[in-house]
Amino acid sequence: MTKEAYDYLIVGSGLFGAVFAHEAHKRGKKVCVIDKRAHLGGNVYCKEIEGIQVHQYGAHIFHTNDEAIWNYVNQFVAFNNYINSPIALAKGKLYNLPFNMNTFYQLWGVKTPAEARIKLQEETERYGTQSPRNLEEQALSLVGKDIYETLIKEYTEKQWGKPATELPSFIIKRLPVRLRFDNNYFNDRFQGIPVGGYNRLIDGLLAGVETRVNTDYFADRAYFDALADKVVYTGKIDEYFNYEYGHLSYRSLRFETEVLDTDNYQGNAVVNYNDKTVPFTRIIEHKHFEFGTQPKTVITREYPQNWDMSKEAYYPINDEHNQHIFKQYQTKAAAMPQVIFGGRLAEYRYYDMHQIIASALKTVKMTFVD
Repeated sequence: MTKEAYDYLIVGSGLFGAVFAHEAHKRGKKVCVIDKRAHLGGNVYCKEIEGIQVHQYGAHIFHTNDEAIWNYVNQFVAFNNYINSPIALAKGKLYNLPFNMNTFYQLWGVKTPAEARIKLQEETERYGTQSPRNLEEQALSLVGKDIYETLIKEYTEKQWGKPATELPSFIIKRLPVRLRFDNNYFNDRFQGIPVGGYNRLIDGLLAGVETRVNTDYFADRAYFDALADKVVYTGKIDEYFNYEYGHLSYRSLRFETEVLDTDNYQGNAVVNYNDKTVPFTRIIEHKHFEFGTQPKTVITREYPQNWDMSKEAYYPINDEHNQHIFKQYQTKAAAMPQVIFGGRLAEYRYYDMHQIIASALKTVKMTFVD
């Protein structure tokens, strides 16, 4: 390859990189997308097993209130009408999520919104505090002791690997509480799963774009930088700067996937396992995302774990210490006009899928003058 063979080299083929690549290609730019994994699509990648689209990196349910974003993704693939209605197994009983009249009936036997409101008020007045100092105090102030101890405490401590008293209150500044019988986890107007899996969305976005998998940008950074006028970087921002200001922290996940010789294992796509005696946080039964009728089923157990350099970085730990480190990298990145930093890892923030797409489209708008 000669110098500047492309207008844009995009490092990472997740949603941010794929959307940017699509928009640049549409504008006549020469683009190359590279990814160190053996597949395209980042964490939304699906692997077909027994005719079922298996979400390889955890459940991904598309939801948004933004009609423009919804119309954007529907250009590339049709979405079904899946509604996320998770179930929680806690102390031997099943509860509906998010917290709604079904949950309150299961907990307390209350049958009307008025009864539930009185019970919630009693709980928060008895156990809450005006100035919560940690996650536990915040939760008690929002929903009281029964909900906290049954449905929040142990699950959250498994998820983050710390006691709730050591977690910042901002993690649950708000908790969804509905005084109606409504198990739809999201309030968003648009929701669904791509028919045939997320690979169809990624394939549509990257149609006509040159891609290379099993290609590590950092294995020959000088070579890759010389290929293009500009680099769009979607990896870890601290890695890009060789950890000059220190390592940013994350939580990671481990997945155990199993094929079962039954057509229906748990009757729901997502079942949370709240109790600390169970090492995983949830089981995903993938066929239910697309209302599958296959003779077998595929389940995935999800285990939260401490992150290190050998593991995938999933959830940024946006505490004061890490934000201080990130701001130093952010300042350095802002002084590099030849590199565009975007996405969950480069921006060090947790994004839902529609937010990543919105961020990519905003970056496109700032980059190109149509």
